[in-house]
Amino acid sequence: MQQPASPASRGGTPRLRKRDSSAPSTPRAGGVRRRTTFREDVGHAAAETYLVTRLAFILLRSLGVGSRWICQLLALLTYAVLLMPGFIKVGYYYFFSSQVLRSVIYGNQPRNRLDMYIPRERRKPNPVVVFVTGGAWIIGYKAWGALLGKRLAERGIIVACVDYRNFPQGTISDMVGDASEAISFICDTVASYGGDPNQIYLMGQSAGAHIAACALLEQAVKESRGEEIYWSVTQIKSYFGLSGGYNMQNLVDHFHERGLYRSIFLSIMEGRRSLPQFSPEIVIQKLSHEAIALLPEIVLFHGTGDYSIPSSASENFADVLKKVGAKTKVQLYKGKTHTDVFVQDPLRGGKDPLVEDVVSIIHADDAVARQKDDSAARPERLVSEWQIMLARQISPF
Repeated sequence: MQQPASPASRGGTPRLRKRDSSAPSTPRAGGVRRRTTFREDVGHAAAETYLVTRLAFILLRSLGVGSRWICQLLALLTYAVLLMPGFIKVGYYYFFSSQVLRSVIYGNQPRNRLDMYIPRERRKPNPVVVFVTGGAWIIGYKAWGALLGKRLAERGIIVACVDYRNFPQGTISDMVGDASEAISFICDTVASYGGDPNQIYLMGQSAGAHIAACALLEQAVKESRGEEIYWSVTQIKSYFGLSGGYNMQNLVDHFHERGLYRSIFLSIMEGRRSLPQFSPEIVIQKLSHEAIALLPEIVLFHGTGDYSIPSSASENFADVLKKVGAKTKVQLYKGKTHTDVFVQDPLRGGKDPLVEDVVSIIHADDAVARQKDDSAARPERLVSEWQIMLARQISPF
């Protein structure tokens, strides 16, 4: 695989503007943030639960509670029950592991928090993945990335799982703005958490892949125009898009048939006229050569059995990227569904194809890390195979 260009080779010195030091996301003296107590976390979780519940009722009033949504809800609940043994183990790790820093504040807006998964071994600065979770732009939450965070942290990689405003609390421009704010926070402060500011990777899953791609391209446009920015695209070594959609105009009808009704989706995207603005596949074709030169390598992962967002979404985006001269690669997983790659496969334990592919890119230039990867203990199985297979059949995603 062609390695991403260094920041120096991808553009000149950007006009970086310092973040507001009065913002609550500024680390405390010495670069160490006070660890929140379990009681504080419970209080925060209760407040967020109330908020999400209230927003859910607002959303249901907009959607109408028809038989299709009731069936989808029942399928989701059954899916969660079947995989509950694994979710409980991951949840225990999430709440009680000393390697997880929960609800780190990165900005001033509601839900501007992220979770950080810190490797045990920290003899030198660790690579960092900024991960934007999925959730159909409606039910995204930072804890959805707990299993990925755990797996990558076990391989010596810091993971920052980003929370952001969902619809109807915010629309797509709010989500992209939150993601950009989180990336800026990580670029500014990750060294305080043991991260290597020269090895920052941006990753998103499903709706999170779309949001992260929008943030990356928006930043490239600003930087190529010489505008003041809070983080530079050249600080990102690679972008990883997992099961993402990148042309919203082509997906409106598909999502409508899948239950994300056209009226709601267009409200999320701020109207039909805004679809091109928030379609990375369309935006990339209008970028200047200077903006494209700033972009890191873009790696797209997708299962060919994905019916929530078809794998052609990643393939088409990659074709356009190649035409405009951007560095890109597509990794397809034969027969894998929307949740296989991100949920079911990791719960099986053993060698996880997605984790292995991501780690191989991040550790490509680190011979010591690659040796450790070869001898690393395989994760334990968290859920029985029959439960995984049944959940796979029932999954509404």
